[in-house]
Amino acid sequence: MGSSLVAPAPVLTRAATPRIQALDIVRGLAMVIMALDHSREFWSPTPVRAEDVAHASALLFLTRWVTHFCAPTFVFLSGSSIYLYEQKRQNKAAVSRFLLTRGMWLVLAEIGLLTFILSWNYDLILLLVIYVIGASMVLLAGLIWLPRWLLVGLCFVILAGHNVLPNIQPVTAANAGWALLHNGPFVLPVLGKLVLVSYSLGPWLGVMLAGYLVGPWFTLPLPARNRRLRWAGAGLLGLFGVLRATNWYGDPTPWSIQPQGMLHTMLSFVNVTKSPPSLLFLCLTLGITLLVISQVETATGWLSRVLRTFGQVPFFYYLLHFSLISTFSWVWTTLAFGRAVNLAFGQVSDWPPGYVPNLGRAYLVWAAVVLALYLPCRWYQRFKQQHTYWWLSYL
Repeated sequence: MGSSLVAPAPVLTRAATPRIQALDIVRGLAMVIMALDHSREFWSPTPVRAEDVAHASALLFLTRWVTHFCAPTFVFLSGSSIYLYEQKRQNKAAVSRFLLTRGMWLVLAEIGLLTFILSWNYDLILLLVIYVIGASMVLLAGLIWLPRWLLVGLCFVILAGHNVLPNIQPVTAANAGWALLHNGPFVLPVLGKLVLVSYSLGPWLGVMLAGYLVGPWFTLPLPARNRRLRWAGAGLLGLFGVLRATNWYGDPTPWSIQPQGMLHTMLSFVNVTKSPPSLLFLCLTLGITLLVISQVETATGWLSRVLRTFGQVPFFYYLLHFSLISTFSWVWTTLAFGRAVNLAFGQVSDWPPGYVPNLGRAYLVWAAVVLALYLPCRWYQRFKQQHTYWWLSYL
């Protein structure tokens, strides 16, 4: 992904172009954390929502909460990668065409490939994070032609203002277009199929646009770059603290004192809304992400090498990790319950009587998947470095 989950990779100058290590490391870290959430969904889902502070355990809540950083990091770094790719190519028309074709490919990959991997059939069509990254790229293919000052204004309006918009309920064919732009998750029947839209396009486009606008910082000398990243990260966290403490604006769910005690009250404070991503959700997640990016450019050691490997082959990792988690979930449920049960996308009423959630099982699967992915990802990383096939920019 160049410098993001699905951002373009240079075709002719890959070997000669220095990479920004911090982006690869942070992206790789987000990918490792992402696998934890997906392992939990397929191997230990609970009838209680993990974000439900009043009913979920602290461990379950935190297992889910820490993975909130993944999608904003992927989408933001996709935008930054697009800017860096544009600087390498020095041909805005070619970049625009690439974004258009790459974005359309990602949307089709979500519908045609990932839907089957995750739901085991095409009865439920999924529009998840790959869809929203692809659709945002299609829109950015046109937006990159606009003046920078206009893009800054558009980004601010989207991220700071979308929380004033109402959630569409119920979603119908008549208002589905608006719901795609701003709604939380919804299911809509289309041509005899059910379509699950988990990511609304509007605010996530704003996140990608923010990454694109921050892209020039990554061309600065390291001290200046890190100084800007630290100030921006601290500013976002400061804004989060002020707005969250007052419950004035920025998230549809206010925090409150919890009867379970101080720990759950603190969890309520940081329990911000991902779908659609609220202003406070983005302030918290991107604020911390920017601070981490500012610290790891000069990191050395085995952990940074492993994360960098994952971060340089993100789409390959994404497809492979879902394939492993989903396929072996099919095998496990077949052996354990006599039939394959899709715990992630099935109804709670369809869960077999013998099924019991177990976070330990999810953590074990997570560790096994991450370990199993390292060697294939290292092989593909080297393959990409040694070859310049055009299709490598799409996988």
